[in-house]
Amino acid sequence: MYRLFGIQASGSAAVEVALEQCGVPFCTINASSWEQTLAGEELEKLNPLKQIPTLQLPDGSILTESAAILIHLGLEFPASHILPTIPSARAQSIRGLVYIAANCYSAIGIIDYPERWLPDADESTKASLESGARERLYRSWEVFADQFKGQPFLAGATPGGLDFLAAVVSKWSASREHLRAARPEFLAMLERIDNHPRVTPVFARHW
Repeated sequence: MYRLFGIQASGSAAVEVALEQCGVPFCTINASSWEQTLAGEELEKLNPLKQIPTLQLPDGSILTESAAILIHLGLEFPASHILPTIPSARAQSIRGLVYIAANCYSAIGIIDYPERWLPDADESTKASLESGARERLYRSWEVFADQFKGQPFLAGATPGGLDFLAAVVSKWSASREHLRAARPEFLAMLERIDNHPRVTPVFARHW
């Protein structure tokens, strides 16, 4: 059985959708880096950074990083369509997953925890760092929206791993509010992902 460590409204929601789409047995363990619990202690043993999502595979091995988890599941279960079957489309989907992780996810980490990068800075300096990271985040989403067009979804006829991750990460740091004005067609696509029958039940548990 797969064991998914995460918490409500976190990146684990994207992996949860993917696991359901794979049709494999899994359980969720409520754990995070900011809560001191027994589950959190177990998470730290498996992943010293206590990042979520962390996925323990049936063989006991550990996968971290949302993009890596989704890519693995897509390759392991090709019939799930988490990754497209056409090689060129699959390559672009992998590109998009890594793009979100490298640009959007990383900026949100700075916005939420500026003290991790500037531990001795005063509040004004931290606020400046946060503001710059937020501006960079919004610009990254604009570039993504211009580069990845959904027809009707990023993965094609049905949502895949890239759709799941984009829908989740765009819910944070007021990204969707920015996209409403900056890229309304892209926002409409994100809302289509939210409302897809395979996605809605999981998102309803998280938001």
